[in-house]
Amino acid sequence: MVATILPAFKAYDIRGKVPEELNAELAAKIGRAFAAVYALKKVVVGRDIRHSSLALVQALAAGLMEMGVDVIDLGLCGTEEIYHAAFSMESTGVDGGVVVTASHNPADYNGMKFVVKGARPVTGEYGLQEMARLITGGLLPGPATMPGKIVSLDNKDQYVRHLLGYTQGEKLQPLKIVVNSGNGCAGAIIDRLEEHLPFRFIKVHHQPDGSFPHGVPNPLLPEKRAETARAVLANGADIGVAWDGDFDRCFFWDEKGNFIEGYYIVGLLAREMLRKMPRAKILFDPRLTWNTIEQVQKAGGIPIMTRTGHAFIKERMRLEDAAYGGEMSAHHYFREFGYCDSGMIPWLLVAALLSRQGAKLSDLVADRMVAYPVSGEINSRVADPDAVIAQIEEKYRDGEKDYTDGLSVAYGQYRFNIRKSNTEPLLRLNVESRGDIQLMREKTAELLALIR
Repeated sequence: MVATILPAFKAYDIRGKVPEELNAELAAKIGRAFAAVYALKKVVVGRDIRHSSLALVQALAAGLMEMGVDVIDLGLCGTEEIYHAAFSMESTGVDGGVVVTASHNPADYNGMKFVVKGARPVTGEYGLQEMARLITGGLLPGPATMPGKIVSLDNKDQYVRHLLGYTQGEKLQPLKIVVNSGNGCAGAIIDRLEEHLPFRFIKVHHQPDGSFPHGVPNPLLPEKRAETARAVLANGADIGVAWDGDFDRCFFWDEKGNFIEGYYIVGLLAREMLRKMPRAKILFDPRLTWNTIEQVQKAGGIPIMTRTGHAFIKERMRLEDAAYGGEMSAHHYFREFGYCDSGMIPWLLVAALLSRQGAKLSDLVADRMVAYPVSGEINSRVADPDAVIAQIEEKYRDGEKDYTDGLSVAYGQYRFNIRKSNTEPLLRLNVESRGDIQLMREKTAELLALIR
């Protein structure tokens, strides 16, 4: 019901076309609703570089203040800067946070992500639906007797100090690193980190620009990967790193300019976190699993599979007190970061690992890629996703099944996961095998023939 009345309200956040689905008038109401549902007192807000973001965050703040909420405006920032402020400033009374961003969506979109006290995520079933009900039903409470105040705060130095903690005690080498911000918000943080690190950064599309002159930053798309690969090769860099617009995801290239699937990075980071926190619990999503399970167990950790999606992973992270959680989609979650995802911590950990071992990134993942070749995530638009999944379940009825998220089916030498997207009308397929790339390709083709 919410989706039809307020189409911008999604499973995890708010996201829609501007101004048809999201505009200043609605943003002000969202601020009032957020304050009312959670009885908020002090909220941090921030925004990405989209041209519509400033007007939206101003309207959002006005709605919050109308309800008596004090607002701390972090200005231009990444999503994880709001997460960091929400958990690190909790002792000062901060009990909520909102970032205005549409991440990797087209330039004419915008959105909002919400957290409450301690950087706990707000999702559809836990808050967004109730906020939408208040707005659409004309049920928003009246203004507070005393309106809230707004202050601007540059919190980047505190956030950068936190990030540097992940490399403390490491003998970092003067690595050459290509960093591609995609004209998003990551560049400002790289500039501040640069003062404290021995790395030489080759900066690509570094300046924030809401017109996205080189296209919307989404390195998950194969066509967006070539420019970073070229820069790595042209500069003889040790690694390449690129981010999406709000930099809560980061992506890696090795020194040969090869894009490294996020799945293999999860295994690397799991081992790195277990070096720091022995016998810890490590979370992973069901799409691709065998390499992660093997890496975690070899390093003495406890692998735990959980449902895909940031809200589900963060909830399970807290429940298990897990040290780290990784999704193959390049979301990486850390206990010490309020159980939230960060696009900055992963590359710092990988750079520290390369420095310590004197190794190449290609060497660290080559055997993993041979041991567990993958299809990469393949998206398909279908008229009736449930019918397709049911058909696949019947055809592969003799396999070992798991329903943690969508349908996973495992045989001795290969496994696959097929699931409906939480945010788009798509079926997503992932296939992996045990050291048999030809089998993986055959099964991928077989499954796609059924899907399409």
